[in-house]
Amino acid sequence: MRTARKASSQAFVNQFMVYALVAICTSASIGIGTVWMRHQISLAANENKVLEASIADVERRIEETDASISAEQDPAVLNRRNTEWQLGLVPPGETQVRRISEDPVMRLASMHNRRLFGDGPATVSLSVALAR
Repeated sequence: MRTARKASSQAFVNQFMVYALVAICTSASIGIGTVWMRHQISLAANENKVLEASIADVERRIEETDASISAEQDPAVLNRRNTEWQLGLVPPGETQVRRISEDPVMRLASMHNRRLFGDGPATVSLSVALAR
Protein backbone atom coordinates (compact mmCIF):
# COMPACT_ATOMS: atom_id res chain seq x y z
CA MET A 1 0.00 0.00 0.00
CA ARG A 2 2.89 2.35 0.68
CA THR A 3 4.31 1.86 -2.79
CA ALA A 4 0.97 2.64 -4.42
CA ARG A 5 0.74 5.94 -2.52
CA LYS A 6 4.33 6.76 -3.28
CA ALA A 7 3.85 5.98 -6.97
CA SER A 8 0.67 8.07 -7.20
CA SER A 9 2.28 11.02 -5.40
CA GLN A 10 5.37 10.71 -7.61
CA ALA A 11 3.15 10.66 -10.71
CA PHE A 12 1.40 13.79 -9.46
CA VAL A 13 4.77 15.54 -8.96
CA ASN A 14 5.90 14.49 -12.44
CA GLN A 15 2.67 15.82 -13.99
CA PHE A 16 3.02 19.04 -12.02
CA MET A 17 6.61 19.49 -13.25
CA VAL A 18 5.55 18.91 -16.86
CA TYR A 19 2.74 21.45 -16.55
CA ALA A 20 5.06 23.93 -14.83
CA LEU A 21 7.64 23.53 -17.63
CA VAL A 22 4.96 23.97 -20.30
CA ALA A 23 3.68 27.11 -18.53
CA ILE A 24 7.22 28.52 -18.26
CA CYS A 25 7.95 27.81 -21.94
CA THR A 26 4.63 29.33 -23.01
CA SER A 27 5.28 32.46 -20.94
CA ALA A 28 8.80 32.74 -22.33
CA SER A 29 7.51 32.37 -25.91
CA ILE A 30 4.88 35.04 -25.36
CA GLY A 31 7.52 37.34 -23.82
CA ILE A 32 9.95 36.83 -26.70
CA GLY A 33 7.12 37.34 -29.20
CA THR A 34 6.13 40.59 -27.48
CA VAL A 35 9.71 41.88 -27.50
CA TRP A 36 10.11 40.94 -31.19
CA MET A 37 6.81 42.64 -32.07
CA ARG A 38 7.79 45.84 -30.24
CA HIS A 39 11.12 45.78 -32.07
CA GLN A 40 9.33 45.47 -35.42
CA ILE A 41 7.03 48.36 -34.48
CA SER A 42 10.08 50.44 -33.58
CA LEU A 43 11.73 49.63 -36.92
CA ALA A 44 8.56 50.58 -38.82
CA ALA A 45 8.28 53.84 -36.86
CA ASN A 46 11.90 54.71 -37.69
CA GLU A 47 11.32 53.97 -41.38
CA ASN A 48 8.22 56.18 -41.30
CA LYS A 49 10.23 59.02 -39.78
CA VAL A 50 12.85 58.70 -42.52
CA LEU A 51 10.14 58.68 -45.21
CA GLU A 52 8.41 61.70 -43.68
CA ALA A 53 11.72 63.57 -43.62
CA SER A 54 12.34 62.64 -47.25
CA ILE A 55 8.83 63.76 -48.27
CA ALA A 56 9.28 67.04 -46.41
CA ASP A 57 12.62 67.58 -48.18
CA VAL A 58 11.08 66.91 -51.60
CA GLU A 59 8.16 69.25 -50.85
CA ARG A 60 10.61 71.94 -49.71
CA ARG A 61 12.61 71.58 -52.95
CA ILE A 62 9.39 71.74 -55.01
CA GLU A 63 8.39 74.95 -53.23
CA GLU A 64 11.86 76.42 -53.84
CA THR A 65 11.63 75.50 -57.52
CA ASP A 66 8.13 77.01 -57.78
CA ALA A 67 9.40 80.20 -56.13
CA SER A 68 12.36 80.46 -58.50
CA ILE A 69 10.11 79.81 -61.53
CA SER A 70 7.69 82.50 -60.33
CA ALA A 71 10.59 84.90 -59.87
CA GLU A 72 11.86 84.18 -63.40
CA GLN A 73 8.39 84.70 -64.93
CA ASP A 74 8.14 88.23 -63.56
CA PRO A 75 7.78 90.68 -66.49
CA ALA A 76 10.60 92.89 -65.21
CA VAL A 77 12.96 89.90 -65.08
CA LEU A 78 11.89 88.79 -68.55
CA ASN A 79 12.54 92.28 -69.98
CA ARG A 80 15.95 92.38 -68.30
CA ARG A 81 16.85 88.93 -69.71
CA ASN A 82 15.70 90.07 -73.14
CA THR A 83 18.09 93.02 -73.07
CA GLU A 84 20.96 91.09 -71.42
CA TRP A 85 20.85 88.25 -73.91
CA GLN A 86 20.01 90.55 -76.85
CA LEU A 87 17.08 88.41 -77.92
CA GLY A 88 15.24 91.24 -79.63
CA LEU A 89 11.84 90.08 -78.38
CA VAL A 90 9.01 92.61 -78.38
CA PRO A 91 5.55 92.46 -76.84
CA PRO A 92 2.87 91.19 -79.24
CA GLY A 93 0.96 93.78 -81.22
CA GLU A 94 -2.78 94.22 -80.79
CA THR A 95 -3.37 92.54 -84.16
CA GLN A 96 -1.53 89.46 -82.94
CA VAL A 97 -3.69 89.08 -79.83
CA ARG A 98 -6.96 87.18 -80.11
CA ARG A 99 -9.38 87.60 -77.22
CA ILE A 100 -11.53 84.57 -76.36
CA SER A 101 -14.56 85.00 -74.12
CA GLU A 102 -15.39 81.32 -73.54
CA ASP A 103 -13.79 78.91 -71.11
CA PRO A 104 -10.32 78.11 -72.51
CA VAL A 105 -10.29 74.54 -71.25
CA MET A 106 -13.61 73.69 -72.85
CA ARG A 107 -12.58 75.47 -76.04
CA LEU A 108 -9.39 73.43 -76.33
CA ALA A 109 -11.27 70.24 -75.51
CA SER A 110 -13.89 70.92 -78.16
CA MET A 111 -11.21 71.74 -80.74
CA HIS A 112 -9.40 68.53 -79.93
CA ASN A 113 -12.48 66.34 -79.88
CA ARG A 114 -14.74 67.91 -82.51
CA ARG A 115 -16.34 64.60 -83.47
CA LEU A 116 -17.17 63.73 -79.87
CA PHE A 117 -18.98 67.03 -79.31
CA GLY A 118 -20.99 66.68 -82.55
CA ASP A 119 -19.41 69.60 -84.40
CA GLY A 120 -19.17 67.65 -87.63
CA PRO A 121 -20.04 64.34 -89.21
CA ALA A 122 -17.60 61.54 -88.67
CA THR A 123 -16.37 60.13 -91.94
CA VAL A 124 -15.16 56.59 -92.30
CA SER A 125 -13.28 55.31 -95.31
CA LEU A 126 -12.74 51.62 -96.01
CA SER A 127 -10.48 49.88 -98.44
CA VAL A 128 -11.51 46.38 -99.38
CA ALA A 129 -9.22 43.98 -101.19
CA LEU A 130 -10.94 41.19 -103.07
CA ALA A 131 -9.20 37.86 -103.49
CA ARG A 132 -9.74 35.91 -106.68
